[in-house]
Amino acid sequence: MTTADLSTNSQIPAPGGTAKLAGRMVARIGFGAMQLERATVAREAAVAVLRQAVRGGVNHIDTAQFYGECNAIIRAALAPYPGDVVLVSKVGAVRDAAGALVPAQRPEELRAQVEANLASLGVERVDVVNLRRLDQRPGIVADGDQVVDIDSQLAELIALRDAGKIGGIGLSSVSADQVRHALPAGITCVQNSHSLLSRSDEATLDLCRTRDIAWVPFFPLGSGFPGRPKVTDNPTVIAIAGELGVSPAQVALAWLLAHYDKTLLIPGTANPAHLTENLAAGNVRLSPESIAAIDKLAPPN
Repeated sequence: MTTADLSTNSQIPAPGGTAKLAGRMVARIGFGAMQLERATVAREAAVAVLRQAVRGGVNHIDTAQFYGECNAIIRAALAPYPGDVVLVSKVGAVRDAAGALVPAQRPEELRAQVEANLASLGVERVDVVNLRRLDQRPGIVADGDQVVDIDSQLAELIALRDAGKIGGIGLSSVSADQVRHALPAGITCVQNSHSLLSRSDEATLDLCRTRDIAWVPFFPLGSGFPGRPKVTDNPTVIAIAGELGVSPAQVALAWLLAHYDKTLLIPGTANPAHLTENLAAGNVRLSPESIAAIDKLAPPN
């Protein structure tokens, strides 16, 4: 198969329906590339999964230069990119000489990361760039000269947008107050950790609702960080999945889609069967009773 076979699949229903991202319509179930770096699969298998996703109607690919080889895999799989594919990357961290993830929050470092993404993806513009703030755990936290005010960061990203190197500006791992403060910059999406068992960012989500901003929850199954409960192990989720004849993961993704009509999911996998399952979650319809039962699992705080 060649990339020529990945032209726009207008006859394939968009998984989960569609919503706008940086002014473009994308399938509400996209693909997060980070798992391709973590997986112990051959490069050819990773390329095949990405092509399977696009053939299945996915046109929103989430990545980051600091994920490692993900951008190279995306380029090998999809370039020259189908015209409807939206590439979204993230800046705010880099890998050091030992391969450890370290903060890179200064404006000049953000610019260097955008340039690195352009080069590794083989594009002249990244459709959306998310600014990953490093204010609090989980994950790495900025300190010393890496503690940078968000206005300086946004000014650099606005300059890059004005130069045509990025399309939209997004925010990642941010509070409602930070989103509110950044609104004049023109924020196209917010990407925070969020699942049906972890809903501490509901205030941020509510702000996105009122401002018509796309919401991109990462770690949608709640297991991205050690010690956090797995959504797929929850008895209520398992019971609802059994009633519907679907998997617990599909219930979790369906709940997120139902929670806000501009939610864009980016589940990642290197397993073709899991990819098929993820895309099929867009067809799962939860009853009001099931949604009410799930809502009680983790009331917003």
